[in-house]
Amino acid sequence: MEKNTYHVLGMMSGTSLDGLDLAFCRFEKTADQWKFEIIRAEIIPYKATWKMPLSQAVSLGGEDLSRLHVDYGAFLGKQALEFLEKYQLKPDFIACHGHTIFHQPDKRFTLQIGSGWEIAVQSGYPVIADFRSKDLALGGQGAPLVPIGDRFLFGDYDFCLNLGGIANISLEWQGKRIAYDVCPANMLLNNLVKGLGLEYDRGGALAAQGNLDTELLAQWDALPYYQLAPPKSLGWEWYVSEIIPLLQVNTSRIEDQLRTAITHIARQIALAVTPYTRETQVYSFLATGGGAKNTFLMEQIQAHLPAHISLVIPEETIIDFKEALVFAFLGVLRLREEVNCLASVTGSQKDNCGGIIFLP
Repeated sequence: MEKNTYHVLGMMSGTSLDGLDLAFCRFEKTADQWKFEIIRAEIIPYKATWKMPLSQAVSLGGEDLSRLHVDYGAFLGKQALEFLEKYQLKPDFIACHGHTIFHQPDKRFTLQIGSGWEIAVQSGYPVIADFRSKDLALGGQGAPLVPIGDRFLFGDYDFCLNLGGIANISLEWQGKRIAYDVCPANMLLNNLVKGLGLEYDRGGALAAQGNLDTELLAQWDALPYYQLAPPKSLGWEWYVSEIIPLLQVNTSRIEDQLRTAITHIARQIALAVTPYTRETQVYSFLATGGGAKNTFLMEQIQAHLPAHISLVIPEETIIDFKEALVFAFLGVLRLREEVNCLASVTGSQKDNCGGIIFLP
């Protein structure tokens, strides 16, 4: 008889380098519906000893990057074990996204470091990791992967918005799931406030004090990526090549740059969503990720959206751990050998089931 209840530890590390998200989840399938519960969850902030090498990994040579891949995997495995022992939890397996270093689907490669073998050995539990590579081999973007979770776990909402390092949306359209990366989000905002010695702009307070730089806004809005049709995805390399050069020649105050960045994000999200709506219908737009706690950003997104689209901010556990939850769910689908990556989202040759299983 097929197993229909699973206990999984989901692990996620985003491009904004806020920390390591751990979510111990329970999934149950009844008929054609999936139910979930986040039983325990925790964010482990990165200390400088990890934040520094992870942020600089893109420039490492092959030998050093290989070593970081192994060392980081060992770190993930130890963190997983400490978390599980702390709360006396026993998962069926661990599902880990790893930390993205390279994502260049046009060149058919992506790299999420954190050795699955190390995680399995250090934790003592089976691990499912490397969720993106198969889709790239099939000609897809390998991203975004969360939309399969949006369909089965958050299907009551018309749209799902994730505001992590990158903002992405997900929706059902003409019988298919459509999803793609919209624009940079916390990746841009957090990097701007580094110049002030801050980790992030709490509540968007600094941005709210700034003035709009219309020239910078026009430059950002004119970037070629925004003219591309989905499927499409963004990575750190795009941010470095397209966003940073414009900031390097800009003389506005950081507060003004923050204000402009908030407006850019809000505009691009509104432009991305509106074509999939009708004015005669009311739509719900679920917002999660760290950016959902940025009060000023949320106000600006709602202000740019048409009146018939309403932002929904869920409980804090969902805001913080939705991605870790969904990667745990991707692991469940992988174990069941069911589709966990949609061709309509990534542009691959076919729907597929990605992820490698590592046994301790």
